[in-house]
Amino acid sequence: MSDPVYRRVRENPKFRELVRRRGRLALTLSLIVLVSYYALMMAVAFAPDALRTPIAQGSAISIGFPLSAVVIIVSWLLTGVYSYFANGAFEDLNNEIVAESGQ
Repeated sequence: MSDPVYRRVRENPKFRELVRRRGRLALTLSLIVLVSYYALMMAVAFAPDALRTPIAQGSAISIGFPLSAVVIIVSWLLTGVYSYFANGAFEDLNNEIVAESGQ
C-alpha cells in the first residue's frame, strides 16, 4: 500500500470509530477478566479458609475449585464475545473502510 492510501484510511471517520469501539470493547473485557482474576487471588491471599470450605457436608471439593473454574470459563466466554464483534460489526466497518479507501 502506498502512503496516500494509509493517509486516507487514517483520516476516514469510520476508521476512528472502529479504533474507538474496538479499543473500548477490548478494555472493558480485559478489565472484567483482570478484576475477576485478581479478586480470586486476593481471596486466596487474604481469605484462604473461606476458599477451603467444602461445597457440601462431607464433600471433598472446596468452594475455591468452582470459583477458579468460573474465572477460567468467564475468560473463555469473553474471548467469544470479542470474536463475535470482531467477525461481525468490526469486520463490516473494516470492509467499508477498505472500500472507501480505493482498494
